[in-house]
Parts: sequence; C-alpha cells; structure tokens
Amino acid sequence: MQLSRNFAANSNSLRSHTALTDDQIIRVAPSIYAPEPHESRSDRYAYIPTIDVLNGLRKEGFQPFAVVQSRCRLEGKSEFTKHMIRMRHVDTIDAPQANEIILLNSHDGTSSYQMLAGCFRFVCQNGMVAGDIFEDIRIGHRGDVQHNVIEGAYKVLQGFEQVDESRESMQVQRLSFEEQILFARSALMLRYDVEDAGKAPIQAQQLLRPQRREDMAEDLWTTFNVVQENALKGGLRGRTANNHRTTTRAVTGISQDIKLNQALWALAEGMRQLKAAA
Repeated sequence: MQLSRNFAANSNSLRSHTALTDDQIIRVAPSIYAPEPHESRSDRYAYIPTIDVLNGLRKEGFQPFAVVQSRCRLEGKSEFTKHMIRMRHVDTIDAPQANEIILLNSHDGTSSYQMLAGCFRFVCQNGMVAGDIFEDIRIGHRGDVQHNVIEGAYKVLQGFEQVDESRESMQVQRLSFEEQILFARSALMLRYDVEDAGKAPIQAQQLLRPQRREDMAEDLWTTFNVVQENALKGGLRGRTANNHRTTTRAVTGISQDIKLNQALWALAEGMRQLKAAA
C-alpha cells in the first residue's frame, strides 16, 4: 500500500491507492468519529455524524481514499473540527480517472455539511472538484437533516453523468499555444486573487510545464490537469513584488483547496463551451 501524508500548518491529510481503514483515518482525522457535537452547540444544532454517512456510502460500494482534517489550536476542539473525505466506487479503481464523492463536515459549528462531485486522475494524483456543473449540496445543522443527507447523496451521484460528459468533451478539444497561455494566465489570477496575471509571483508558462511524459498533450483536459497540479502542489520558483526570490507554496487548507479546484474546473468548463460553440 502506498500512502501519501501531508502535515501543513492548518491540516493533516492522508491519501492511499487502496481504501483507507478506520484505524488509518482516525489517526489523521479523529473528528470524523466524533460521537456527539462539541459542547458549544445548542439544542437546536442538528448533529450529522460523518461516520454514519461514511459507513452508509461504504455499503453502496464507495470507499474512502483520502481524508483531511483542519488543525485547531483551541483545546478540546481538535476532535470536532472541519474535515473532508474523498470516496470513490471500488469498480473504478483501475480506471484512468474516477469520479469521487467529496464530504465536508464539522461537529463544532464551523462548517455546514456539504457534498460535492470530484474526479481523481491516477497518473498525477490530482484531485479535482467539479465546480460549475451543478449546485453543491449544502445542508445546515438544523431541521430534517437525515432526509436532506440522503437526497443530497442521490443528487451528487446523478451529477456524475454530467461530469463524465464534460471530461470527455475536454479530451477531444485541442488548444493552441495562445489558448493554453490564456488558460494559465486566468488560473494565475484565480490562484493569487489578482486582476493581472503579471502580479503573480510566477509566470503562466510555469503552470503549463508537464511533470510527466503522459501530460505532454495539447487537449483541454490535459492542459487543465497540468495547470491544476502545478497551481495546487506549489514548489515553483518565482519573484515577489519586491523582486525577492520565492517558491510557491502548496494549497493545503480544506476551504482553499475546494474553492480553487472549483474555480479551475469552472474555468475549464467555460473554455470547453467556448470551443464547442466556435
């Protein structure tokens, strides 16, 4: 079994090529197993046990392959804080890419329960999030949460068909060099929240450099994957606004990871639609 573990300033994470066991998960993300909400929650707070959702999806053939938990400096809250699980069906393990159900939750009131559709690309260990195909499933900790959680799971599964169609369309659309540069410059503005890509610490061409031979292609899907990997993993050398040498950092926070992934997918989907209409 190959495990990948990352300890960042604000999160612990673990990803494996095989399904994670409860023993492996609880060492990295104990908040997933919280037996009750944090004591700060009132009686109106509807508790949504993440472990119950996890086990329910396991019965449907979905297994966890990645978990992340945010760090919390407040004493007594680390076992209730925000966490994320990425699950995919066991039948897709040997496929070039697999659709994933992404669960986000917390038991301390810092996050609503959320379900999203994702896609995992095995060749480069990229974990993408579908951002502009259908509405994210968000469920507040109040009311009839059990019904809403079940309904949300079905909506995410139904959305996989749209994810597949979008991906297949991107794979056959070729980009010129100018279009690739435009995509990378737009990605830089999203990554560094700037209105001009020239204000980013690195150049667009750096995001387009493939990390492996399999990614030396000109289609939109490959371009998207290369840009996404370089933008999220960091490690690229550049210059600050004061012309000091710097190296880009990896995106490790749960919220930032999801937000950037969704934005990049939406960017790729927008270009796909433009190319299809041309």
